[in-house]
Amino acid sequence: MPELPEVETTRRGIEPHVVDQRIVEVTVREKRLRYPVPARLVKELPGQAIRAVMRRGKYLLMRCDKGTVIVHLGMSGSLLVVRVTSPPAQHDHVDIVLRNGTCLRLHDPRRFGAVLWTTRDPLRHRLLKHLGPEPLAMAFDGNYLFARSRGRQVAIKQFIMDSRIVVGVGNIYANEALFLAGIRPSHAAGRVSLTRYARLAQAIKEVLGEAINQGGTTLRDFFNSEGSPGYFRQHLCVYERAGAPCRNCGSEIFEARLGQRSTYYCRRCQR
Repeated sequence: MPELPEVETTRRGIEPHVVDQRIVEVTVREKRLRYPVPARLVKELPGQAIRAVMRRGKYLLMRCDKGTVIVHLGMSGSLLVVRVTSPPAQHDHVDIVLRNGTCLRLHDPRRFGAVLWTTRDPLRHRLLKHLGPEPLAMAFDGNYLFARSRGRQVAIKQFIMDSRIVVGVGNIYANEALFLAGIRPSHAAGRVSLTRYARLAQAIKEVLGEAINQGGTTLRDFFNSEGSPGYFRQHLCVYERAGAPCRNCGSEIFEARLGQRSTYYCRRCQR
């Protein structure tokens, strides 16, 4: 599933191709995505220019003259920049055709993605208004996590994966950040000290920042806006490395199920 680094990589990839370009046509081949593609998108978007491409959590926000296109890549989606003459492939569901001859094309084999349209403040949209802070923002730090965790018995891994607490820390990066911070994923969030939360917040920033620099993590389905894979998988310390030696101490990496998700950790390094 594309997580924050993959979405940010996509944002950076499409931005220079689309900003201040005027939309001439919208083609919807399959409207039955996670949420139906609204008919008004096809009617209202042509003639407008894309003024900015932003990200909120795992959502891409394309601000236009009279509203905002909200895109989610779902479980296996990608937003590609192609020539308008490029024939659509199977699972190419939505095209946004630009005057410069390029096309933003949503490819989504599992159809869990979304392409929505709002003329109101997109940050107040029902899918975005309850999201927590951005993990790379200055406001996100150990003090914030410590304050939000008081009295919480939920496992710390599930706690940092809750988008109401902080956005964009999916399963891959939660495993990696907890390893970097030396915290066992199953520990109750409310029993972790302020000092350890400070390390964890910094670890989240470092892991996500490095993943963005490497273009995201290719596991099964993710490709960036130019069709190229991300390379952060080569740097993973624990995720999907069960049975392999820990990169720090050499002991075996363990796998467990936590909150219905695969969880990887080192018993020696994470306490």
